[in-house]
Amino acid sequence: MRAQDSATGSGAIAVECGTETVPGTPTAPAPTAGTALAAGAAPAPAGGTTPTDGTAPAAAGTSPGQAPVRAIPAPVPSAPQPGPKASARRGTFLASLGVVAFSLTFPSTAWGLESFGPWSLVALRSTLAALIAGCFLLAARAPVPERRHWAGLAVVAGGVVVGFPLLTTLALQTSTTSHAAVVVGLLPLTTAVLGSLRTGERPSRTFWVAALAGAAVVIGFTVQQSGGALTSGDLYLFGALLVCAAGYTEGGRLARVMPGWQVIGWALMLCLPFAVAGSAVALPLEPVHLTTHGVLGLVWVAAGSTFFGLYVWYKGMAGIGVPRASQLQLAQPLLTLAWSVLLLGEEVSAAAPLAAVAVLVCIAATQRSGRRVVQRIEAPGDRPPR
Repeated sequence: MRAQDSATGSGAIAVECGTETVPGTPTAPAPTAGTALAAGAAPAPAGGTTPTDGTAPAAAGTSPGQAPVRAIPAPVPSAPQPGPKASARRGTFLASLGVVAFSLTFPSTAWGLESFGPWSLVALRSTLAALIAGCFLLAARAPVPERRHWAGLAVVAGGVVVGFPLLTTLALQTSTTSHAAVVVGLLPLTTAVLGSLRTGERPSRTFWVAALAGAAVVIGFTVQQSGGALTSGDLYLFGALLVCAAGYTEGGRLARVMPGWQVIGWALMLCLPFAVAGSAVALPLEPVHLTTHGVLGLVWVAAGSTFFGLYVWYKGMAGIGVPRASQLQLAQPLLTLAWSVLLLGEEVSAAAPLAAVAVLVCIAATQRSGRRVVQRIEAPGDRPPR
């Protein structure tokens, strides 16, 4: 009691100053739980207990009047990002999934032609795919692309939504699916060339040698399958080759600055008014005979090839680059021929297994050399290369 009176009478009251106390100064009021930690103060546990108000316990040996300090939580580490190898594997898988979806396009188109005329089939295909894409865009509240991206989206729409489906559908009226596979045999090389020029990627010499070898194998095999004769649909096929390669290249570039499904989604929305108008004009002029094959073929080329296939394809191209992804399509003609045998009953020669092995070797060579290519990857806010 005497000690307390003596301390009070002398006015010597301790005050916090860093981690020391200075006698003879007025007492500072204790901060609340929301007060920030004083600079230099290190909290220390007392008695092994933690206060429930969010403050750290008073350090051992401090006076009751000393202000409590608040503990600062340690920063939460961010989620680890996938490494280059994991990203490349994912891109390769998605692009390969797109190739599988594309390999069913020609057989499905042949089925669709059993029920619809060529112009009706293409118009209905684009209309259904655009409606599916519009539902996804609305559900995700996807932002409208910037003005600088619309020109590229128009190239995608003209190449892979309108040009390639229309030209190949017209060609399949006089050509078999095995002969039409010549287009896909040349498409990887054409896409790689355009992609290298458009995006600035520079694959190695080994890549180009393997790409040329793969294209030669596919072209030789498919020409041998068709008897070496050219048909009246070849003009359509070569036109489809050029417009599709341009659409693939531009879509792969845009998929670096927006999600791949939005690239094909907005391209389809661009074509929706024309597709609806085309359907209204073509359906009364071309006979329609609904069959199970015809309806299934229409559904697949709309939902499988046009929307889903292009979605995973562009996403894969954004991950591993346009030239490298394009070479995965070397396997597409052989897959198309396999589907033609299973679904359409077409015959394939015994040379198919040998061609398949040769193509797989070329694909492996292009993918291995592609891993050593330093690609120019855009940040989301960067202006696309011109």
